Amino acid sequence: MVKQFIFGKPFETESVVDFPEDGKIFYDDVSSFEFGRIDLKNGFKLEIELSDSDMVFGLGEAMGGINKRGRIYQSWCTDDPCQTEEKESLYGAHNLIQIYSLEKKYSFALYFDYPGRVIFDVGFTSINKLTVSTEQADLKIFAITPSSNNNSVLKDVIVQFRKMIGKSYVPAMWAFGYLQSRWGYKSEKDLNEIYSFHHNNSLPLDGIFLDIDYMKDFRDFTISKDNFPDFKSAVQSMKEKNIHIIPIIDAGIKACPEDEIDCEGLKNDFFVKTKDGKVFQGAVWPGIAHFPDFMQESVRKWFGEKYKFLTDSGIDGFWNDMNEPAIFYSDSGLEALSEKLENIIENRKNLSHPTWQMKDLVLNVQNSMEDYNSFYHTVPEKVAGNFLESVKDGKALVCHSKIHNLYGFNMTRSAGEYLNKILPQKNLLISRASFIGMHRYSGIWTGDNSSWWSHIELCMKQLPSLNMCGFLYVGCDLGGFNCNTNRELLIRFLQLGVFTPLMRNHACTGTRAQEVYNFEKIEDFRTILSTRYRLIPYLYKEFVRCSEENDLFFKPLAFDFPEDENACEIEDELLLSDQILICPVYKPNQKGRTVYLPEDMKCVRCKAFNGAESGKPEITEYKKGYHYIKYGLDEVVFFLRNGKEISVCPSALSTNELNLSCLEVWK
Repeated sequence: MVKQFIFGKPFETESVVDFPEDGKIFYDDVSSFEFGRIDLKNGFKLEIELSDSDMVFGLGEAMGGINKRGRIYQSWCTDDPCQTEEKESLYGAHNLIQIYSLEKKYSFALYFDYPGRVIFDVGFTSINKLTVSTEQADLKIFAITPSSNNNSVLKDVIVQFRKMIGKSYVPAMWAFGYLQSRWGYKSEKDLNEIYSFHHNNSLPLDGIFLDIDYMKDFRDFTISKDNFPDFKSAVQSMKEKNIHIIPIIDAGIKACPEDEIDCEGLKNDFFVKTKDGKVFQGAVWPGIAHFPDFMQESVRKWFGEKYKFLTDSGIDGFWNDMNEPAIFYSDSGLEALSEKLENIIENRKNLSHPTWQMKDLVLNVQNSMEDYNSFYHTVPEKVAGNFLESVKDGKALVCHSKIHNLYGFNMTRSAGEYLNKILPQKNLLISRASFIGMHRYSGIWTGDNSSWWSHIELCMKQLPSLNMCGFLYVGCDLGGFNCNTNRELLIRFLQLGVFTPLMRNHACTGTRAQEVYNFEKIEDFRTILSTRYRLIPYLYKEFVRCSEENDLFFKPLAFDFPEDENACEIEDELLLSDQILICPVYKPNQKGRTVYLPEDMKCVRCKAFNGAESGKPEITEYKKGYHYIKYGLDEVVFFLRNGKEISVCPSALSTNELNLSCLEVWK
């Protein structure tokens, strides 16, 4: 059952697509709100009492565990490349929480349809209290309760929510192939080198990502002629080798009279503006830039059609970046910084730690609230609710900071609507910033992680949380984006990546080269990648089913074993659809790990049989309970659930070469 509660006059985010008009409940008497205590005196505040054993799921891309208790989270799309434990917000904003009572075997979920900052205090301030607050008391809350009293109340609630927000994006099958990326690939020579190393060493590969270096002066929808004299020819040459090229597109358009797109945007009034009507300017990779007002349908259509510049060259995959939006600085921000620094220098003898204050000032120039508060979007008055600043001719002016979390969503919606028109289900599209609703247009990667062991574990915990919020095509930067990986760490990342829909190795410029062929004993990497390709028929079929049926691709054990208290506590194992349990190793110098099996299962151990292209894995039966499972660096290990089976095929060097008519059953 789903109920919608409307407080004040909300902004229409378009995150929900399937809810009847007659289901609306306008709330004046908040004292009778059945899910908690509401206070509307200073913005919106909801308090929910928790018992000691209650579990809280959801919130999508966030730090912490699958069970969210004990932390504060902020839904605020944040460009922060250092995902450390204390961070309260990451690149996405996913306002769904689900509470499960172990005592009552009952679950319900609440979705807070609100476009600005939402703070979730999940038992941090008070251990048995969940508090949700927003600046304005203008929002919708969708409350989802089980449709029946069965053993699947957790899944039942999420399926209802997912139906309400619309089906998840389904990419082309080649998007399930292995994808190689690095900030620093600049030329056709780089592409050919990557392909040759993979091909000559029998390492499967389906795509290569291009970061900002393929552009002319880091400008969207341009090509550096120095790096790619004939870009279309280079793309076609790689396509003939079954390699797709996936370029980056950023949110900011270089402010430049020579830039055709900037001139079009200025002429048509397509950029966000300051309150006095001037076009807002902020600096990103190309320098001073203008930012499209993606809240306008006409701007989305205009920007989406710009992707034609690249699709005409044969490009069928993109990654949208810097769309929180990231802003390095504005001129007004630098001027204010200069004044504050001068003041500190003049008064440094009276300050105990002037260098600390200077450091904080400089760091706060990037992605500052002052900048986010200084520019505005134009939206239809009927959409704006109580978020508008002013109205003229039916158009409302809305401050960006009030609807900040919708920016990346609508940039990627722009691209997704264009690609769905010309390449339906034949494309790859991922975005860095996201909001619930964007899952209908693309997948996401989890942003700038690091080559840390803890980030394998973090990815595991984000996967089911993102699935709950509709994002199925997801994955992290395997090997880690920041810092330097080592062979063992990369292998352990990849052993998890074998099962994630997006399997991309991506690293930052200046870090150690982490392409798999740069490490010793390349046969171990061949086994891992070849096992992935053997599993693609199963993975892709289940992925499509999960999209069609609004199901979870990744589930916590609690979802299928809600009455098993041991299973409910497990956060470092995941159920993959209805057939598989995965148990990655995420600590260094380990030859295996302890695994809890909530039922009798079969351990499937994939080693380098015949180059991992064909043959039977080693299958061993285990009883329900705890077991120490060896997990070497030269294999892929997972468990088949009781009575389940999966279909696999011989491996190949690309998805296009997979023989899908030659399936083998593992059971």
